[in-house]
Amino acid sequence: MSQKPIREPSQKQRRASPYRLELLPVVPAYHRRARRKKELKEGQLVYYGPMPLYYGIGEVKQVVGSYVAVDFRGTGLLGVHEDVLSEEYLIPIPPATLPLL
Repeated sequence: MSQKPIREPSQKQRRASPYRLELLPVVPAYHRRARRKKELKEGQLVYYGPMPLYYGIGEVKQVVGSYVAVDFRGTGLLGVHEDVLSEEYLIPIPPATLPLL
């Protein structure tokens, strides 16, 4: 019995995000902007700083210490719906930027 090889989906097969994620600046976790203490609150919109296109835009669901539960609703290329990340990987989206996305 022959099996077909497993292959990665191409860029065209991946679902496109409804947001213009390329407008979000990449902010690595070791950058001072990412390491600065942030006051993340439930309901706030954030994105995954190192690779905005991978996770997309998410809503903060819960903050426990330095960890944040975020609901991304599959807005990025990876299709992640919910994840818990350290706050240094999350960048708040300024209200002035929201209409552009």
